[in-house]
Amino acid sequence: MNDLPLLVEFVAPSSILRERNRVSMLPIIGNGPPGTFVHLPQHGLRVSLPTDQIVFADDAGGRARVGFGGMQFVGLEDGQLVFVRVRELLPEDQLSPARSHRMTLDPQWMEKVVVEGREIWRAGTDYVPQNVR
Repeated sequence: MNDLPLLVEFVAPSSILRERNRVSMLPIIGNGPPGTFVHLPQHGLRVSLPTDQIVFADDAGGRARVGFGGMQFVGLEDGQLVFVRVRELLPEDQLSPARSHRMTLDPQWMEKVVVEGREIWRAGTDYVPQNVR
């Protein structure tokens, strides 16, 4: 896990859901076909993730853990954990023009955020190191 640029770990119980039967003209990379979500049953939510940036996904042990390439953790803004797309993993002509460039996650859904093997945020804290970027 230390070689992942960005790893987000969701609270338990959580699981990864992938849309398997949706037809798409875009190629699929990493672990997810079109539409990758984290299911949080205790919150009654299905949280959408940027599938084209996912390089690792696992929900063994009852907790979803998702690694992203080309994404950067910005920190806490207005009570939300904010991540931005800093580079594309695929050429522009293979990406959806409707893709999001910013991902916000509610801290109550999250257990921790790890950047290059270093834990930089954990549930129950507001601390984010200044040198995250």
